[in-house]
Amino acid sequence: MKIILFANTEWYLYNFRLSLAQRLRDEGHDVVLLSPPGEYGEKLRELGFRWIPVPFSTRSTNPFENLSLIRQLIRLYRHEKPDLVHHFTIKCVLYGTIAAKVIGGVKIVNAVTGLGHIFTDPGLKAKLIRPVVRAMYRFALKGENVRVIYQNSDDRDQFVDWGLVDKDRTALIRGSGVNVETFTGRGTRNAENKSQVTDNGSLVTDNGSPVTILFASRLLREKGVFELLEAFQVLRQKHPRVELLIAGDLYLENPSSLTSEDVEKLKVMDGVTYLGHVDGMQPLLAESDIVVLPSYREGTPRILIEAAAMEKPIVTTDIAGCRGLVVDDKSGFLVPVKSVEHLFEAMEKLVGDPDLCERFGRRGREIVLAEFDEKIVIDKTLQVYKELDQG
Repeated sequence: MKIILFANTEWYLYNFRLSLAQRLRDEGHDVVLLSPPGEYGEKLRELGFRWIPVPFSTRSTNPFENLSLIRQLIRLYRHEKPDLVHHFTIKCVLYGTIAAKVIGGVKIVNAVTGLGHIFTDPGLKAKLIRPVVRAMYRFALKGENVRVIYQNSDDRDQFVDWGLVDKDRTALIRGSGVNVETFTGRGTRNAENKSQVTDNGSLVTDNGSPVTILFASRLLREKGVFELLEAFQVLRQKHPRVELLIAGDLYLENPSSLTSEDVEKLKVMDGVTYLGHVDGMQPLLAESDIVVLPSYREGTPRILIEAAAMEKPIVTTDIAGCRGLVVDDKSGFLVPVKSVEHLFEAMEKLVGDPDLCERFGRRGREIVLAEFDEKIVIDKTLQVYKELDQG
């Protein structure tokens, strides 16, 4: 088949869906990659893929800009004549599906990675747009030639309850998976320098370096950044050898993005190091001891899969996208959303108990090997393609 993979950034295609594209190519399919322009597009081309830049703003709600995108996609789909299109993220799902249905005869796979900002933002603008987006989702997700992939059952059930999708045309696939051969072991830091507790209760490695907590995600309010910073300040007062690494970039296309001023403030916080965007998480995870993601809502976070694969203990929120990947008090701690107190307590337990960290890490990797190996995820995705192709 000729298959188009369409995402809202070329970075997403390169980092999260490259293995899928390679597997499809290896099996003889003609693969075309679409996204807005960006530096990773050339990297995709260097790997031998056809990458076509499709300029559009992921944030814009301007109807004229959106109509222009739809017309652009209709022309492109008519020219390429794909057998199947796989859309990732909300705007690609909505407008890519409209284009595919206009030209007809195209099998459509839509990946819904979460409810999105429109459904989680309590603001007036989001509330006004919400009915329109629901109507568009209903159009995009229904149809005999459409299948919808969700990353957790709560999101799927919510869409079914809203009447936006037929459950028998959905699949549940937890994230994009991870290469368990690349993301393996506890990394050089913990493998060689077993942690210990000092007399004052602070956790340090045998070589005297401080314990490092890692947050790696887009800098959005709903990722729990501010709650984490508040909890860490309390933790730092009790355990001055603990450090926090913040890896991630501003996402100004999203109204929930932190500002440049917010970043400047966190840069001067005691014990906090801001790294900005990081290419390739494996070396950074290898140098970290604990991974924290106190998000309000997630599909299935890739960073937590990578962390668990590398046997890192995890603190995250008790939400659908994180449950199962993280088993409370077995491979990490699940804490209530927006609870600074519980977040602090969970981090402190790990900071004070290196044996617990090691035990959680081992169990986390077992979970990844059983459910989140990218080979398993790709097999499930190709099964969706096969079932759709066979009608």
